[in-house]
Amino acid sequence: MNILDWKTKQNNVEVPFCPARVVLQDFTGIPAMVDFAAMREAVRNAGGDPVKVNPACPTDLTVDHSLQIDFSKCAIQNAPNPGGGDSQKPMAKLSPLKAQPRKLPCRGQTGCKGPCGAGDSSRNSGQFSAQIENTPILCPFHLQPVPEPETVLKNQEMEFGRNRERLQFFKWSSKVFKNISIIPPETGMAHQVNLEYLSRVVFEVKDFLYPDSVVGTDSHTTMVNGLGILGWGVGGIETEAVMLGMPVTLTLPEVVGCELAGTASPLATSIDIVLSITKQLRQADVAGKFVEFFGSGVSQLSVADRTTIANMCPEYGAILSFFPVDNVTLKHLKHTGFDKAKLEVMEAYLKAVKLFRNDESSSGEPEYSQVVQISLSSIIPYVSGPKRSQDRVAVNNMKSDFQACLNEKSGVKGFQIAAEKQNDIVPVQYEGNEYKLSHGCIVIAAVISCTNNCNPSVMLAAGLLAKKAVEAGLVVKPYIRTSLSPGSGMVTHYLSSSGVLPYLSKLGFEVVGYGCSTCVGNTAPLPEAIRNAIKQGDIVACGVLSGTKNFEGRLCDCVRANYLASPPLVVAYAIAGTVRIDFETEPLGIGINGKSIYLRDIWPTRKELHTVEEECVISSMFKELKEKMEKGNKRWNLLEAPESTLFPWDLKSTYIRCPSFFDKLAKELVSPHPIENAYVLLYLGDSVTTDHISPAGSIARSSAAAKYLTNKGLTPREFNSYGARRGNDAVMTRGTFANIKLLNKFIGKPAPKTIHFPSGQTLDVFEAAELYQKEGIPVIILAGKKYGLGSSRDWAAKGPFLLGVKAVLAESFEKVHKSQLIGIGIAPLQFLPGENPTTLGLTGREQFSVLFPQELSPGMTLDIKTSTGKVFSAIALFENDMEITLYKYGGSLNFVARRFL
Repeated sequence: MNILDWKTKQNNVEVPFCPARVVLQDFTGIPAMVDFAAMREAVRNAGGDPVKVNPACPTDLTVDHSLQIDFSKCAIQNAPNPGGGDSQKPMAKLSPLKAQPRKLPCRGQTGCKGPCGAGDSSRNSGQFSAQIENTPILCPFHLQPVPEPETVLKNQEMEFGRNRERLQFFKWSSKVFKNISIIPPETGMAHQVNLEYLSRVVFEVKDFLYPDSVVGTDSHTTMVNGLGILGWGVGGIETEAVMLGMPVTLTLPEVVGCELAGTASPLATSIDIVLSITKQLRQADVAGKFVEFFGSGVSQLSVADRTTIANMCPEYGAILSFFPVDNVTLKHLKHTGFDKAKLEVMEAYLKAVKLFRNDESSSGEPEYSQVVQISLSSIIPYVSGPKRSQDRVAVNNMKSDFQACLNEKSGVKGFQIAAEKQNDIVPVQYEGNEYKLSHGCIVIAAVISCTNNCNPSVMLAAGLLAKKAVEAGLVVKPYIRTSLSPGSGMVTHYLSSSGVLPYLSKLGFEVVGYGCSTCVGNTAPLPEAIRNAIKQGDIVACGVLSGTKNFEGRLCDCVRANYLASPPLVVAYAIAGTVRIDFETEPLGIGINGKSIYLRDIWPTRKELHTVEEECVISSMFKELKEKMEKGNKRWNLLEAPESTLFPWDLKSTYIRCPSFFDKLAKELVSPHPIENAYVLLYLGDSVTTDHISPAGSIARSSAAAKYLTNKGLTPREFNSYGARRGNDAVMTRGTFANIKLLNKFIGKPAPKTIHFPSGQTLDVFEAAELYQKEGIPVIILAGKKYGLGSSRDWAAKGPFLLGVKAVLAESFEKVHKSQLIGIGIAPLQFLPGENPTTLGLTGREQFSVLFPQELSPGMTLDIKTSTGKVFSAIALFENDMEITLYKYGGSLNFVARRFL
């Protein structure tokens, strides 16, 4: 009845929702599975039956985030980094990587007659070959007869080597836990696999039909909304509760109708459409709401376009965005191997329950809480940056906008470079040649086809542009770190079958593997000469990638400006070598016979794209993925793992460690303790992202995590990444708030430091928190607006919890992160409207006390007292009774674990 009375009940009543399935990716999936293993241990210790601890909801975990770029263009980009726990423990047998004699590149025009040299000495010196039994080598010039490049195989071999412990833990999980499926490495990105293999659209179980729905440990789970599947990311902590049978509880949201009309410009890619819609929906304030797309413009978008748009839902703040199933969806499903009889049943069912959109008539459109109108005709090519995905820049304004960024004060867009320094040029010697670096020079260019670039048209556009560029005689400077990381093998398949892959490779965009790479900070180090030149000249160097995240410092600590762009624009900017270019009036470079080549000369037409897409993006691609999924791969199939009910924790392991979340597990409910005389651990400003909070990317050698690993006997080359070590709470806690771009107002400059007030020492955040805990002193965090922006990460909540943080007091929160704080037992407190630390006269050096009443209620106001005698009020951001219950139990993990006692 509450849902039927939605006009008056919106934002006021709770709606429990049980999804049909759960999707995990490994960076957030491994802590979830470690928690399950720890829960079994705790239940056993408390007298319960550990065998009962299993996922109740069907769960798929895709191992896709562990890939790092060790090899690119058949050259070593960074030293092999096997990692592991006990350095004396024998590693899994791996093929040695030995330098091989240089071979002449194959120049044949017909079938390949054998292994070919897969490199171009003009881009990378030295060639290496992995001696992998029965592994074919890709000829980079005509791609016959092999399916995968040598570079992929080398990176995959390194991936299995350095992540052996994690992969063995995953295999153990697949053996002992019921209702969970592990999708091994070398298969594809979680989002792509979810779309291409896991999605059902309509479930049919024992002749019972119901709509497909999914929640996942990634905010970009919304990608499947483009296929007519209700799905969204809720963070690892909430997802673990769903896996154990708890519903997702949310306040009945407003549903915003987004009407799409008109036809997009021929030069505008799906990325341009995505960024335009992202900006307009963010301006329309759809945060915390559902968005459903309708209108004549929807019918003009392919399913790939729709999933691209739906993927960016977290960037405009909505809970989810949704494209109902229509004839375009059915046609797509038919091409991807859905059985005809199943499609007929699906169509009949969806029409019967009024979930099918009639794309031939605009009559009968649903009634929405609010309608936002967007004209596709007004959309022109954009990039996004230099530090945030919502800051769009029209491509034709890029040069002037970057100049403005140099002039602006340091902030979300500015770099504050003195006028007399803005045209500085730093000469640098690299591979025997001299190059000149200046502000705006590009040093990283990554084509990534996951999430918002899953659309085949944009990847083919990049390939066709590369083909035309090579034929015109254009090149990419060798010091630019170029890479091509497909979301799945399907992308490589159609790039290969369309004949554009060798041209991408010729420009340096060679396939490096399948998984998150540059987008999550797993970028190969820049050449030392380039790094030194950037730092010595204080150059604002740039990265350009076709990913979803471009926070400052994410790609590399010396790359200050990062831009999101469509795959063809990434290639175009890499050729230009700078973002300070007007594509309309300035050439990309000089081609054959000294001719100036402009972007318009090599940009593929829609007709060319359509022809290639029709010929290459066919059902065989989906068939190939399904075969790969069902057969697994040799490395995974041969991997050994224990089969015991309880996981045999290795105390020497630096990857897998039993966390302390269940140390106080008991049957009795403990009321929330008051927060008394808490110091402020960090005083932060606006737009603090989960990148600033949660450990991600490489482990800095001077960090607290590095000190811990060094004490365990590891060398820096064995550190691996924070993502790979998410199963070790000791590493992750030390990496919490360790981002080099963290701006703590106590320090006054970007640094992962804070002040321990009782002693007055300036310390690493972890060291200060450790001292507070030894002294028995609680801590809180002060923050500004939109605390917790970005990807949903469980460690953005778990880390602060283990640092002793009892509450976060902010002006506003990103919804997903706020829910995770509650789910781990941290109180989210919000200043009253119009108030903040400055208006209240707070310095952050005071001690704070918060008294929780015995009976909490949603949205209630609490009094906060400071050691200076000031008293002010804040809102406890518990939206419903379920969130209050979880907080009282010390978080969702302990709440669920008690059910097994």
